[in-house]
Amino acid sequence: MSRDRSRRGLRRRDRNGLIAASLTAMSLTVSGCVVVHGEREVLPAAGRAEAARALAQFTAAYNRADRTYDRSLDAGHVTGALADIDGARLTAGHANSPSGNPNHTPLTLTDAKFTIPKKAGWPRWFVADARGNKGGDQRWLLVFTRRDLGEPWKVAYLTLVAPGAVPEFKKDGDGWAEAVPAGSTRLAVPPADLGKEYAGYLQSGGKTFADGRSTSAWRADRAKQARKPGLVRQYIDEPLTHGDYAPLALRTADGGALVFFTTHHFEKQTAAAGTSVPVPNKDVRALTKGEVKQSLTLEFVSNEAALDPAGSGPVSVVGQVRGLTAAQGS
Repeated sequence: MSRDRSRRGLRRRDRNGLIAASLTAMSLTVSGCVVVHGEREVLPAAGRAEAARALAQFTAAYNRADRTYDRSLDAGHVTGALADIDGARLTAGHANSPSGNPNHTPLTLTDAKFTIPKKAGWPRWFVADARGNKGGDQRWLLVFTRRDLGEPWKVAYLTLVAPGAVPEFKKDGDGWAEAVPAGSTRLAVPPADLGKEYAGYLQSGGKTFADGRSTSAWRADRAKQARKPGLVRQYIDEPLTHGDYAPLALRTADGGALVFFTTHHFEKQTAAAGTSVPVPNKDVRALTKGEVKQSLTLEFVSNEAALDPAGSGPVSVVGQVRGLTAAQGS
């Protein structure tokens, strides 16, 4: 065989190899077996079957932890505000009933609806809206998050909302929702600022928030408590905005957003000279460090769901779960 013929044969084999490789790549693309980069591609945060599995796994873990008062049993399924609130509840329960929860009733979540935003980057997240067998007829809104593919889905936010208060969400032709950027200025308040605005409202009032149980009624209750003789109450309110406490927002059909955000609250009770502060119940005692003499400082974490309208107008807090997470006596 001549050297020229040998070279032509090698070129033919190389060309055939490239064609075969191209056909293989094309077949992988057509079949959907392609590698994508989640930090750049705009994709649904989860598949619908995946979201349903995450809800079932959370419910099972929640029930195991509630039955035994062992917070380690659902630690892999909760984070952020819910981890703080529910973890403290389980800690107090275990301290007062080491053998488990004598009043345990399994949580069941039915009629689940999933709102899954299509977005780029991490964290990925979605909302489950379900009917629970606890909390009356209110809907349970759970926000599942994860920061990379190697993590399990965890619930960061859990709020209970009246059925009529759950808004209609904006969705595309395939049924995927729209995540609203934290810094969006198309809303009455950017989601990133809601925690700060809410903390300021609780301290000073104003017109940013509509009247309601978690706004004007809570301020009125604080004012009433402050007037009781013999016990001075002082309040500090602050936003929690970083990591798994970061606000998350979904676009609603009217152009506004449903925003989930977290706040941190302190209530210091100081007794008059010669008297002591009464400790409310055994769960508070279980979470209290130090000896309660003249003062007791209660620490709470609260997660809220709020309707933030487009353009202007007051923000409506439609759901709130608040829990004692620690206390300090002195």
